[in-house]
Amino acid sequence: MSHQTPGAWIGPAPSLAQSAAVIAVGITGVMIAGLQPQLLGALAREGRLSASQLGHAATGELLAMGLAAGLAGALLKPRRLRLIGLAAGLVLALLDLATTRLSGEAITLARAAAGVPSGVMIWMTVALIARAPRPERWSGVYLTLQTAAQFVLATILTAFVISGAGANGGWVALAGMSALAGLVALACPDRYAELHEAHGPGGLPAPRGLAALAACFLILAFIVGVWVYAEPLSRQAGHPPQTVDQAVSLSLAFQVAGGATATLLAGRLRWFWTMMACAALDVVLLATFASLPSPPVFLVASAAFGFLWLFLMPFLVPMAIEADPSRRAAVLLGGAQLLGGSLGPLLASTVVSDADARGALAFGAACLLGGMGLAIGLHVTRRRPVAAV
Repeated sequence: MSHQTPGAWIGPAPSLAQSAAVIAVGITGVMIAGLQPQLLGALAREGRLSASQLGHAATGELLAMGLAAGLAGALLKPRRLRLIGLAAGLVLALLDLATTRLSGEAITLARAAAGVPSGVMIWMTVALIARAPRPERWSGVYLTLQTAAQFVLATILTAFVISGAGANGGWVALAGMSALAGLVALACPDRYAELHEAHGPGGLPAPRGLAALAACFLILAFIVGVWVYAEPLSRQAGHPPQTVDQAVSLSLAFQVAGGATATLLAGRLRWFWTMMACAALDVVLLATFASLPSPPVFLVASAAFGFLWLFLMPFLVPMAIEADPSRRAAVLLGGAQLLGGSLGPLLASTVVSDADARGALAFGAACLLGGMGLAIGLHVTRRRPVAAV
């Protein structure tokens, strides 16, 4: 069993270069989540994917990423990480290249397969964060950098690569990045210290840890399930087409700002009250979107939604650690978030229609309240330290 001194790493502290390598591997693993609109959309424009097949490919890859990240956290020992990272990066690069030669549901299969090495790469980073003395700060760094990287690469691909070389150019660029990440993995620590013994079979966390993961799942289902319907909501409100484009750009910029702010404030804010405050503000934003506001109000609400999105995320880590001090749940956090983010839009789609997209807001509110209800229950029933006599 591993013991931790407060404010110290669990196990040997990684060097700055090793930490940077692990973060880079994780950013590459999750990169496709921000590039799907450009890369899969380009395949659809070229007639290689239908609208329904595009949805299949997007959902299949994100689901596989979440399952792979979760299963890696539950089953894999944190050893031979350099070899694991190298293999994952190279396999991902090969699947990216294979996508350039496929069409139809064959692309869905290839992208679902690509979710497996991506999930393993994400696990490598989440497992490091779970062992950090300030995991919420490291999570904030990771989330901020991944969002910034997705924004920059998406802009470059759209402006310079896909416009000239078509969809295949984008996939080749992504393959190069994946292969490079595999090589960068050779600079990662080769192993992490073992965490406390798991409670229960199969390396899964205790019931309180599973409840924390369920809360994370619901919160991400709320966020992505609502945001994916930004365009239909804007159209329903009678906005001009450029409004939603401006809203997406503003949201991305404020996501980076939210993640950076959370990183700076990590350790100074209590996770519970921070989450409650964010939830209250999100309820106000849901009501604002439901009112079908004017374009300026819609843009302000979109920016605020993006800020709260990334500001809230790092505080899910200390919630999971308080619920499960063995940190098993914290290691599985990435998988729970990816599953929530991928299934949220799918579930929200069952309560919307072509005429009215506000059902997604009701779905989001239910998920948000469910996730916060679990968080409140976990916090109220937490184990308190025994006072010295």
